[in-house]
Amino acid sequence: MLILIFLVCFGASIIGAICGIGGGVIMKPVLDAFGFASVSTISFLSGCTVLAMSVYSVGKSALSRESEIDYHSATPLAIGAAAGGIAGKQLFTFVQSHAAQPDFVGVLQSGALAVVTLGALLYTINKGRIRPHRLTGAVPITGVGVVLGVLSSFLGIGGGPINLPVLHYFFSMETKTAAQNSLYTILFSQAASLAATLITRTVPDFQLSWMVVMVAGGMLGGMAGRIFNRRLSSAQVTQLFIGLMLVIVGICLYNAAQFAR
Repeated sequence: MLILIFLVCFGASIIGAICGIGGGVIMKPVLDAFGFASVSTISFLSGCTVLAMSVYSVGKSALSRESEIDYHSATPLAIGAAAGGIAGKQLFTFVQSHAAQPDFVGVLQSGALAVVTLGALLYTINKGRIRPHRLTGAVPITGVGVVLGVLSSFLGIGGGPINLPVLHYFFSMETKTAAQNSLYTILFSQAASLAATLITRTVPDFQLSWMVVMVAGGMLGGMAGRIFNRRLSSAQVTQLFIGLMLVIVGICLYNAAQFAR
């Protein structure tokens, strides 16, 4: 099982680093389908893995001076994502503690992720017909970041598929630039979510070997993903993103049906 978990995290982080979606959007539903741990445990471990991968990817890009992050827009977006990450974690804890059935959170997460992913897919397919904007002002940009942070933290997916469409629509970023800015935002939201979990002492039970294997897979996947990202064009990254979204919607619908039983 540990080898399988490593391969899932490694592959998810490769694609996550290429597309700027963090990898959690793949990792979380696939590991949920395996059912080796509770929903809260997989959410926590997935978030830690995505954080490790994003720290490496953003840090490496900055040190190698290959960064395309627009700090003027990305920083207030990331600050908002951090606040949203804390709020999303609290929302997850509230829903989990008040759910009548233990698997209700799994159904809600899987269903919501399927809807969000489908929306991102439809936007990406039709974005050539949609006029992007250039949002300015710290307050509105921070507000967008809060929404992204709540979604990513509550769903336990890091940044997820919604980041790229949002960065394209609100900031007119092409795909590869959006990918780097997305990872910068994910870093903040996941760090804030982890901090909230530690401060409130709501860390779920897990085996240390699971975390070691998942984080190792995330870090190595982030390294490989950066290499592929430099070699692929924006059009190729977009095609990969679309194919990935189709797969994720299918997995989420399967998981929702399984949890609902």
